[in-house]
Order: sequence, then structure tokens, then C-alpha cells
Amino acid sequence: MSAFASNLGLDAIQDAEGHGTEVDVAVHLHKGTVRLSILYTQEILLSADDADLLAQALQRAAEKSRQITAARASSEPTGG
Repeated sequence: MSAFASNLGLDAIQDAEGHGTEVDVAVHLHKGTVRLSILYTQEILLSADDADLLAQALQRAAEKSRQITAARASSEPTGG
């Protein structure tokens, strides 16, 4: 089972040139890190609408990451 939760809203985003490339944005549920994967190549050419969707997904992932790291910080014992 993966510790990453992917953003399912990116399923339709594919390379604008038809190369079959896909993207994935995921948050590590324990560490709070954000992963951006470009699948099947090292680059992807996006339409303006898909670029907006990707940017929104990254913003949602960043917010989830902040929530996870804040929860971790509040649950860590204080040294005192």
C-alpha cells in the first residue's frame, strides 16, 4: 500500500502533442511531502487549461502538506 495519495482530478491531463505522457500530483500521507510525477518521459507539453488544472492540483497538495506537517509538529513531544 502506498503512503502517497494521488490527486484523482488529473486523469484527463495528457501531453498536448499526443505523446501519451501523463502527470500525477500526490501527497505523502506521513511526511507531508508533495510528489510531482511526469510519467513516461522527462517533459510534458500542456494546453493552457491543463496547465491551470495542474497548478490547482499542486496548490491543493501544498495545502494538504501543510496540514500534515502541522499535525506532526503539534504531536511531537516538546523538549522541556
